[in-house]
Amino acid sequence: MSVEATVSPPARPSERPHHPVRALLLAGGPRFVRDAFCPMLAFYLGWRLLGFDAGIAAATVLAIVGYAWERGQGRSGLSAAIGLGVAVVQAAAGLASTNTVAYFTPPLILNVAYGCAFLVSIFVGHPLAGLLATESYDFPPQVRASATFRRTCSRISLAWAGYLFLASTVRLLVLRLGSVDLYVVVNVLSGLPVSAALLSWSIWYGARSLGRDAPGPGHCGALPPEDGARSATDDAVATSKPRG
Repeated sequence: MSVEATVSPPARPSERPHHPVRALLLAGGPRFVRDAFCPMLAFYLGWRLLGFDAGIAAATVLAIVGYAWERGQGRSGLSAAIGLGVAVVQAAAGLASTNTVAYFTPPLILNVAYGCAFLVSIFVGHPLAGLLATESYDFPPQVRASATFRRTCSRISLAWAGYLFLASTVRLLVLRLGSVDLYVVVNVLSGLPVSAALLSWSIWYGARSLGRDAPGPGHCGALPPEDGARSATDDAVATSKPRG
């Protein structure tokens, strides 16, 4: 559905809003890395230096601190809450079995479930990528309710689902057939660089797609607005603010 174009004077240099791609990367990137990879690395270092139980304690404490920090900043802490839940399940599995394979298995199961959640969210019309984006960026209601926002977030959700399924399959094979050291290396190499690239693409693609929203009725597809005019969605995105 097209959005009526509105004409607005260009902002002065000192009044220009933060670039949405940079703002989202700065707001969500560090938290994503903390919740997705830091507990695993904390466990590995603690395990190698002080023992299995110390590794579990280090990962669990780090997850608790991350969640408490998010709540203290006034955010819902969805990503940190998921990370904390995984850390607790991992701790229970590890302490019950005293086995590193059992300790690393819950995140793989969660990644598959997470991928399924991305797919299901697309079919129910509330793509999970949109929910996660609003954790870091304060999109105006008219942007969140637009068809462009749902379509864009659906495509991003599909990309993440594919990545989670593929990465989980590779890691499970390595965990079953290889060593813990190899698993940690594969987890980091298939996780941090690929996830960072996919996260950057998701933010860039989301900002680009929302910025190309159709300028008015009677237009087919996403056409650029005329000189001196911008779409209402584009204005709303530009004036959005990063959370926290």
